Amino acid sequence: MYLLMGITGNVGGAAADRLLSQGKQVRALVRDRKKAAAWADRGVDLVDGDWNDTASLAGALQGVEGAYLMMPPSMTPSKGFPEAQAVAASYAAALKQAPPPKVVALSSMGSEQSSGLGLITSTHLLERALEEFTFPIAFVRAGSFYENYLFGLQAGKGGTLPNFYAPTDRAVPMVATVDIGAEVAKLLTSEWEGRRVIELGSMLSPDGLAGELGAVLGQEVKALAIPREAWQDALVGMGFPRESTWAYEEMVEGLNSGHIHFGVPGTEHVEGSTSAREVYQAAQERAQQ
Repeated sequence: MYLLMGITGNVGGAAADRLLSQGKQVRALVRDRKKAAAWADRGVDLVDGDWNDTASLAGALQGVEGAYLMMPPSMTPSKGFPEAQAVAASYAAALKQAPPPKVVALSSMGSEQSSGLGLITSTHLLERALEEFTFPIAFVRAGSFYENYLFGLQAGKGGTLPNFYAPTDRAVPMVATVDIGAEVAKLLTSEWEGRRVIELGSMLSPDGLAGELGAVLGQEVKALAIPREAWQDALVGMGFPRESTWAYEEMVEGLNSGHIHFGVPGTEHVEGSTSAREVYQAAQERAQQ
């Protein structure tokens, strides 16, 4: 039995799909059984609970061979990241009560840094919270998700792919969520010891991403870097409250400056096997069904 957090999301769902296809038993902690009904139909053991509920977390950890942990996504955290700190503390308390044979945790590139991370601060806090444990732990420091750019299927029809990365010919780590799920499943079901940190993803520039999108749309698409002074207005246009854009802006500044990067000493590296073009193509096909 393997416990997965976030099974209704892209990465948790991909990990569950891979494990089930291998004949493994899967348990998931869920807040809303209705959203996870399709997984129950496939035999997943659903446990009612919440990220901040130490008791339900500890109960779900009982008897598992391994557990996959992740931080709940939040694009508009409060200053000081109290929400992420609470979840990390809840995980740590539950793991003390019911330590599993191994843990795989979704982290992010840059999580070794203690400042200048913006949104990535949440995974830095998770890594710190799990430092004290001696059972095998693997942190999967993933690159930027290709799925974050699926808006390009609409925006690209106008010939441009707006983005915050600059310059647009500079490659940054990117990865498909299905590849993260596959790596999580592999780590959960294989034997290893100690603390591992895996950088997962391939290098691709915004120009390259726009080219992959254009190949799917059948037209030329160019990456368009949003000027720094226009970031806040652009994010507000995407639905961010104006006072809550700071964490996203800080994260992008870290990426553009090279502060957040792959190639950290002591880490392993795994290339992604799914291309941005495949992600765009699959999304387009789903939309047309």
